[in-house]
Amino acid sequence: MNDNARITFIGGGNMASALIAGLIQKGRRPHELLAVEIDAARREQLARDYGIAVAPAPDARLAEADVLVLAVKPQQMREACAALRPFIGQQLVLSIAAGIRIADLARWLGTDRIVRSMPNTPALIGRGISGLAAGPAVTPAQRDRAAQILQAVGTVVWLDDEAQLDAVTAISGSGPAYVFYFIEALIEAGHAMGLSQEQSRRLAIETLVGASHLAAESGEPPEVLRARVTSKGGTTAAAIESMEADQIKAKIVAAVRAAQRRAAELGDEFGK
Repeated sequence: MNDNARITFIGGGNMASALIAGLIQKGRRPHELLAVEIDAARREQLARDYGIAVAPAPDARLAEADVLVLAVKPQQMREACAALRPFIGQQLVLSIAAGIRIADLARWLGTDRIVRSMPNTPALIGRGISGLAAGPAVTPAQRDRAAQILQAVGTVVWLDDEAQLDAVTAISGSGPAYVFYFIEALIEAGHAMGLSQEQSRRLAIETLVGASHLAAESGEPPEVLRARVTSKGGTTAAAIESMEADQIKAKIVAAVRAAQRRAAELGDEFGK
């Protein structure tokens, strides 16, 4: 990373931990990082694993931070913001909480310098993707800083409209669970057809990994790649025809839309 910004994490859970690890791996110095975490065992672990400063509650050090990363659950956000407000100045606030809108964060914190983002759990291994939307007062330098923080654990996509983050939440935020669900189904099918659990697991996971890399690297649309595997009258065609008869694709689209609606509901529910 190309600056020495001081970054404070509010919340020290898995995603915050992934970001801290990624930032240090990218060259961020531990003394530039602080994590505010109420759980004592978690604080000790963060300090031990990463050599960063930790605190049980917000204190005067927050006023010196260049970036505050809000990494608490949506239902805890309003209370967390109330504790932060006395320390808010010109810092960038970067939220990674689902659903909570910039306008509500601004109202609770008393600042418009907010970037809202939605990362996903592959960030835990440095392969995440995050959607970002910036509030109107965020400077170009702060946009770059927000992107750099999230690029420490993967790639980013900027959005012109914050409302699109509900779709991002539904596709990539929740998306890993859909993939794991499909892997579960492949393992179950393999086991039912006589393969061992471990054989089914390896075949299912490596197939998903390999196909995903092929889709990412080939540059061709997924439907073209699928067609190349699907010989007329062959085994793949039989499977695809069964899925089409059961309207699997339409049901997946409906499921993702349900996630999108729930993301919007979270904003309504916890943004009051």
